[in-house]
Amino acid sequence: MTAATSPTLPELARLAEEAGLNASAPPQQSRIDGWLLRLSPGKAKRSRCVNALAEGSLPLPELLARCQQAFAAAGPPLLLRITPYSQPADLDARLAALGWSKLDEALVMVRASLDGLPPPLLPDDTRLLPVDAATYAQGVGALRGSSETEIAAHAERLAASATRYQGFWLHREAPGGSGLLSCGQIALEGDLVGLYDIATPAALQGQGHAGRLCLALLQQARQQGARHAYLQVDPSNAPAMALYRRLGFVEAYRYHFRQAP
Repeated sequence: MTAATSPTLPELARLAEEAGLNASAPPQQSRIDGWLLRLSPGKAKRSRCVNALAEGSLPLPELLARCQQAFAAAGPPLLLRITPYSQPADLDARLAALGWSKLDEALVMVRASLDGLPPPLLPDDTRLLPVDAATYAQGVGALRGSSETEIAAHAERLAASATRYQGFWLHREAPGGSGLLSCGQIALEGDLVGLYDIATPAALQGQGHAGRLCLALLQQARQQGARHAYLQVDPSNAPAMALYRRLGFVEAYRYHFRQAP
């Protein structure tokens, strides 16, 4: 892909899937017959699941049994992440027939070009503040009700990621009003940037902080060479969906999880 061309939506969807796998890689992972096993004790399901990247040669029952052994030894329940790219192609139907329950659909959205982004227009008392991985994981974990084990695993994953960690607070510094307004991180791979962990304290939601943060993060990524963007969102989160659509993101594909009976 050259600077003069833009990826099609299917091409960008595939790039977003690959970049998302790289950005969410925990230290605890291994492979079995073409399947990628992620065994982090963290909260994010994408860091503690199986990604069926290749069809492999083992019969499905044997492959599932080996995955079950690995997850039983590590602690997390066995989850398979099902995407349009999962192999074999009929894996979802076969798991459903075996009684595996469907969990937590997620939507991957993309913005084909970062040209034409409006400026973030941060108020005078507000700035984008970079924070280290441990501080970031602690802050996001507090907003999401994560356990100390989950927070520690998140910090470990961010610090060890092959995709350089860049996490930020949208921070107000006015007297009597200092504190976190919203938080998020960018994961830059080539000219593609992912937005992750966008969160706002409950008392401050609906005031435009997340939108200003996202624009500031995309601007930050654009200055580092990003030309396209992706993110993942719960499609039932109506405020987040409305925000991302206003920012020019469109649906690329959906994925979900299957849990062993």
